Amino acid sequence: MDYILKRSGRRTLVAEISRGGDIIVRAPYKMPISYIEKFLADNEAKIMKAVERSQNATPSYSSDDFEAVSLRRKAHDIIPDKVKFYAQIMNVDPKGVKITSAQKRFGSCSSRGTLCFSFNLMQYPDEAIDYVVVHELAHLVELNHSKKFWSIVEKYMPDYKERRAMLKK
Repeated sequence: MDYILKRSGRRTLVAEISRGGDIIVRAPYKMPISYIEKFLADNEAKIMKAVERSQNATPSYSSDDFEAVSLRRKAHDIIPDKVKFYAQIMNVDPKGVKITSAQKRFGSCSSRGTLCFSFNLMQYPDEAIDYVVVHELAHLVELNHSKKFWSIVEKYMPDYKERRAMLKK
């Protein structure tokens, strides 16, 4: 049986099948080849069955998958530019911008200054997206939801309450 051996600092031995049907064996650095070969021989039937399944599998994509890819691309195209625009106006400097698949929140700001935005935000009007960007940038100044935080948001977006309401519809 042909396989690709990948050694690392791991403690266990595992065989996995790539999408192309290759057998990949992951093993600790010092594990003897004889032990790996015995493992493969003992599990040959199971491994070959997995190889066969992977070669016969046809990827199935739902319209939801294509929509997610489309929303993610749109988010990558739009959000970083909005962050840059509002960051200049607000005189703040985010350390990075990430696009995520978060379902329960539209954005977040880490204590280190990295902003995360869900690609699901792209399903909302532009005004709502701008609100979320300003909201997260305001966290670079005030990392909570205090009165001071909301006064920062309001300073740069006086109609933030109407924009925030768009996200609840």
